[in-house]
This record gives sequence, C-alpha cells and structure tokens, in this order.
Amino acid sequence: MNEEKIVLDELYPLQKGLDEEIEANHGVSYDSTHDRRVLALLVEIGEFANETRCFKFWSLKPPSEKAVILDEYADGMHFFLSLGIPLGVETFSHTFVIHEKDLTKAIVDTYKKVGALHDHYDPEHYAVAFGAYLNLLPLLGYEGSDAILAYKKKLAVNHVRQETHY
Repeated sequence: MNEEKIVLDELYPLQKGLDEEIEANHGVSYDSTHDRRVLALLVEIGEFANETRCFKFWSLKPPSEKAVILDEYADGMHFFLSLGIPLGVETFSHTFVIHEKDLTKAIVDTYKKVGALHDHYDPEHYAVAFGAYLNLLPLLGYEGSDAILAYKKKLAVNHVRQETHY
C-alpha cells in the first residue's frame, strides 16, 4: 500500500449535511437514533464482511468485486462519521497499522471495538473503533483514497435517496 495515512477531515461536514437532511426528513436527532446508528454500523460491517467472503470456509466462491466491497465499506464509514459528529469530532486522521493479518479476526476485533464504543461513547473509544475499521483497508490491498472515493460516491446516492423518499 502506497499510503500510510488517511485524513478524513473533509468528510465530516459532508456527513453532517446528510445527517441534517435525514433529521429534517424523518424528525430524528442524534440522541434519538444513537443506538440505531450503532446497530446500523454493526450491520454494515457485517454486509462488508459478507462481500469479502473472508469467513466463508465452506465456499469456493471468490470475494465480490472491489467496487462492491468498497460500496459496503463506505456504508460503514457513513455511520462512523455520523457517530463522531455528536462527540465533536471534526477532524480525523489515521495511520494504518496492521495488528492482525487475518481479515476475519480483524473484523471480529472491529466488532468488539464498536461494542466498546457503544458502552463508552467518547472520543477515545471512537478513535480506537474507527481506527480498527480503517485498518481493514490494507488487509484487502486497498488505499485510503479508495475508501474516500467510495464514500463520496455513496454520499451522492444517499442524498438522492433522501430526495426520493427512500
């Protein structure tokens, strides 16, 4: 991987704009949806894992195409960014570190860290959980720029979904 660090500062205002659109359309707030956002994040991590097929020891079918995997990964990024906003997170950069080379184990570890974030909703646990999620990228041979591009592409889709009452 050519990139050692990912900077997500530009994404927080974009996510805040989408969150405000959802709030206006659905009459919700960060407080009223906190648990649902955490559950949505866990579901999206599972959908991402499903597309990688990393845990499917019973199958010979290969992983989905890179674009499909990144689309699911972007969904998780949306919820991580959304969970950071009420904590006052406006900037976030992360240096990739491989703690676990096995993708399945790394995803399970990410689930654990999201659980800890739910139990201890603070900037420190947020950074640890989001960092674990971001560290999945190099295990797939992807770069931070791949994830940022996928996020922006999915953001456009999500805005259209709000406009069309998805």
